[in-house]
Amino acid sequence: MTSSRSARARRRTSRAQLDVLAAVAAGGALGAPARYAVAQVVHVAKGGFPWATFWTNVSGSFALGFLLVLVIERFPPTRYVRPFFATGFLGAFTTFSTFTVEVDLLVKDGHAVAGVVYALTSVVAGLVAAWAGILLARMRKGAP
Repeated sequence: MTSSRSARARRRTSRAQLDVLAAVAAGGALGAPARYAVAQVVHVAKGGFPWATFWTNVSGSFALGFLLVLVIERFPPTRYVRPFFATGFLGAFTTFSTFTVEVDLLVKDGHAVAGVVYALTSVVAGLVAAWAGILLARMRKGAP
């Protein structure tokens, strides 16, 4: 009996998670084209500083900090907003994999200083942007 109850509970849990997965997928379906659009607008010369990825990741970090404060601290709990925006949209919009490949290519192509500067600047700017997003969201309308 216990095994049939646990099997039913697992099926119910996995079915219940499909709606959250759909929210993540829908967000990702919008975030990836948004990142592509930024890459089309911001052109980068070969061996140059990867501005498109840099600004995508920094703006995504800001948006994540801002949004999560609003979702967690200001609005009533919801099952779909955080998965849709934070995991889906911003997860697809920002890109750690492209960042890593760009650092590797810069170093491999003889631009080690640019690669190291890009890596350090991206991490620091991303953290500062997330912190700024958190502060701005908390400042709006007297949030704690």
